[in-house]
Amino acid sequence: MDASTINELIAGSVGGAAQVIVGQPLDTIKTRAQVAPKGMFKGPMDILVQTIRKEGFFALYKGMASPLIGIAGVNSLLFAAYGVSRRIISPFPQLSLKEIAAAGAMAGAANAILASPVEMFKVRMQGQYGAATDKRLHVVVSDMWSHWGFRKGIMRGYWVTVAREIPAYAGFYTAFEFTKRKFSKTYGPQIPVWALLTSGATGGIGYWLACYPLDVVKSRVQLRTTPPTGTPVQYIGHEIRMIVSESGVSGLFRGLSPSLLRSIPAAASTFAAFELTREYLREYTGI
Repeated sequence: MDASTINELIAGSVGGAAQVIVGQPLDTIKTRAQVAPKGMFKGPMDILVQTIRKEGFFALYKGMASPLIGIAGVNSLLFAAYGVSRRIISPFPQLSLKEIAAAGAMAGAANAILASPVEMFKVRMQGQYGAATDKRLHVVVSDMWSHWGFRKGIMRGYWVTVAREIPAYAGFYTAFEFTKRKFSKTYGPQIPVWALLTSGATGGIGYWLACYPLDVVKSRVQLRTTPPTGTPVQYIGHEIRMIVSESGVSGLFRGLSPSLLRSIPAAASTFAAFELTREYLREYTGI
């Protein structure tokens, strides 16, 4: 592994930790909007109020341990895979936006390997509403392993996570690079931190707009008491039909508003932390 890839792994870990800490409360609201029984909540604001009232403020951070523990691996893999994908697509540093989208899609597919179990445990923690029977993370992990094993338990929802991550990171990196390049025309290659934050936020919005219905499907599949059956195409299609029959087409976008709100600070902090850490490492190592 070359030094530039190691730098990307380290910077990705720092960026991922920033993302989890900043974005977890709105992520919890988003997940509950997607998976809560119909009629349990009136909307995102009601989820926020009821969660704090019944479970306390820190319930908004339910499920954070899973991504925080796994985020170093997940984001390290993501940013490293993106760097490698860029170099596979073109030997030149300045890629077109189409090439950026392709590299992002490749990185997203690789990222799903680690993202799937991290997301699954996070969703199952967030899908608990403060009852006496709520389980701690280690119990959730143990139950999924003992009842269903690795593929149907730990990696549940892997293929729908792959299906989500490919368009998501194509949109993420394309929106980020497009915005960053616009700022670069005004400020040069070293854009101000606020412009970097804005570019990251735009990338986060691009991420959710590119994949949101598949994220709803993923959350529901991962929260079910039994694993999905049939091929990935069959069970993804079945879940989409179920959502539409229950809630109409709008059901595919439940929780989108907190996701978009979350993406602004979370993605901004991710990219800012990643870029600043990578610049520091570049100066420190000379690579």
